Amino acid sequence: MTFCLAFLLTTLYNCFMSKEAIIKRRRLGIMGGTFDPIHYGHLVAAEGARYEFNLEKVIFVPAGRPPHKPNYKITDPWQRFAMTSLAVQSNPFFEVLPLEVERPGPSYAIDTVQEIALLHPGMQVYFITGADAVSEILTWKNTEQLLTICHFIAATRPGYRMDDMWKKLKLLPVELKDNIHCMEVPALAISSSDIRQRLREGRPIKYLLPELVEEYITKNKIYRY
Repeated sequence: MTFCLAFLLTTLYNCFMSKEAIIKRRRLGIMGGTFDPIHYGHLVAAEGARYEFNLEKVIFVPAGRPPHKPNYKITDPWQRFAMTSLAVQSNPFFEVLPLEVERPGPSYAIDTVQEIALLHPGMQVYFITGADAVSEILTWKNTEQLLTICHFIAATRPGYRMDDMWKKLKLLPVELKDNIHCMEVPALAISSSDIRQRLREGRPIKYLLPELVEEYITKNKIYRY
């Protein structure tokens, strides 16, 4: 009797641990952003999040029409999609989807998260973006619903004051704040706006972004305005 009980408890424990391991393993990352252009900071953040949060893969989703930049000149969506595809092709854990590029109207994170969740049922979604963007999440569409169905990884530059972000999010319910995680990324000192400025001024951008992306920019004369 004692042996049978011990065997049963061991089996149940192993079953529980196995399921727990599966749950922890079944995580998916979404890297959202304009990627104008994509650079090593984005890639390092995505890979760091993949490792730190045990994500099976990271899906990059270039914004089609960013709702927070209605009057801001951005590069053609398909060119940004092409640059992102070139940047991630050497990493087997990265992929790119044109969901927002193909979707008409403004690109809302809630629509993208819901769409990807349908493509990957049962997986916990982690949305990776900059802490500056997360600090403005109360202005996003369906904020509370978004934070209910996915976690957020706020990537920060060294020296970024996290208190500033949390002050802006003070109206969020505690249980939703628990779904926001912070991760420092040294390479985020690189910025897309600085790269665009460098190109306009004829300064070098080598080692700030993948060589294939640099070649694409040169070939297509992007940012030379």
